[in-house]
Amino acid sequence: MNKQLVNFIVKQYLKYDHKNPFISISAILAFIGVAVGVMVLIVSMAIMNGTSNEFKDKLFTMNYPLTVYGKFDNVVNKDLLQKLEKHFPNMTFSPYLSSQVMIQSQGQMSGGMIFGVDFQKEKKINKILAKSLNNIDDIHKYDIIVGEGIKNNLSLFQSQKATLYFTTLNPSGFSMMPKMKRFVYKGSFKSGLTAYDNAYIYTTTKALQTILKKPKNSYEGIHILSPNPMEDIKKIKQFLKQDSDLFGVIGWWQQNGNFFSAMALEKEALFLVLMLIILIASLNIISSLLMTVMSRRKEIALLLSMGATTKEVKSIFLKLGITIGLGGIIVGVCLGFTSMYILSNFDIISLPADVYGTSKLPLALSATDFVSIIVGSIIIVLLSSYYPSYKATKIDVLEVLRNE
Repeated sequence: MNKQLVNFIVKQYLKYDHKNPFISISAILAFIGVAVGVMVLIVSMAIMNGTSNEFKDKLFTMNYPLTVYGKFDNVVNKDLLQKLEKHFPNMTFSPYLSSQVMIQSQGQMSGGMIFGVDFQKEKKINKILAKSLNNIDDIHKYDIIVGEGIKNNLSLFQSQKATLYFTTLNPSGFSMMPKMKRFVYKGSFKSGLTAYDNAYIYTTTKALQTILKKPKNSYEGIHILSPNPMEDIKKIKQFLKQDSDLFGVIGWWQQNGNFFSAMALEKEALFLVLMLIILIASLNIISSLLMTVMSRRKEIALLLSMGATTKEVKSIFLKLGITIGLGGIIVGVCLGFTSMYILSNFDIISLPADVYGTSKLPLALSATDFVSIIVGSIIIVLLSSYYPSYKATKIDVLEVLRNE
């Protein structure tokens, strides 16, 4: 195949056609359409990934990757904690107790969930709580750290006392009264998610063991920070196999599976819908090449009559379409990354932090999505270029030379 001939003719056909300007305009529109489609896909996938990662980061912190719990009112004890720490040195463990409470201060009241934790262990797996502990010198038995929302609702200040009402009851004469205890407010945390900031309270395990009358060194469960939770959950299940009737383990994706499944489905649907932009743009490639074939019938017939092969003719129009399409893809990639840079560094779009957990537009384009966009776009461009190049080889040389 004569590549020099093919490249020379492709260069000529890429120039603006003054005799048939509509052909050139159609090619330009195809180029722009592909570029815009690729750009929109890149930015959209980056936003979807960024949003998903942002929520995962918040949920990882407050929900924890893995949790060991007791089945059928069985408690998790210190012996099990020590066994897990010894058997899985690459993981970090933090035991906890929990209870629903009402917190009251200065005539204001708010509901929430209180967790009794070992703060030294908890701050190793909870970076939000660890950040708040940096400003606190010491935590005593009946001290509490609350979410930013609770602090603001109750107007709490340093070392102020607040009364907590627990769901467990105490007998009082002929009636039952909820357990109550005064705690000292020591600080607050801000997770970025309103649901947690308005509900979560942390205190010591000793405080809840005393109030809830739990045995010493017994817990409701153990939170686990794991480098690879989806694999490590299998190892922990195997470790707990002999006590599977007493203890279980659950992962964050099982606790929030519906939410992330919905986000994944939305992302796939958005990818397919936006890929239609490139598909529609490719129709302009088809129409532009077909019009080029029709307007260059005499030239194609002359080439074939002078010894050019059908393979060379097909290569001319295939390469012409690929050049338009790949040019659009390259420009689209450049525009996509430029848009991501602008959106990341300038406050063009501001989000409500109480809904999305951040006021800044989160962007994170994964390598898989980027490759999928490029491969999908190239396949569409190749398919769009093939049919016109095939039609160019079906010209009747004798008829064209006789009549045109």
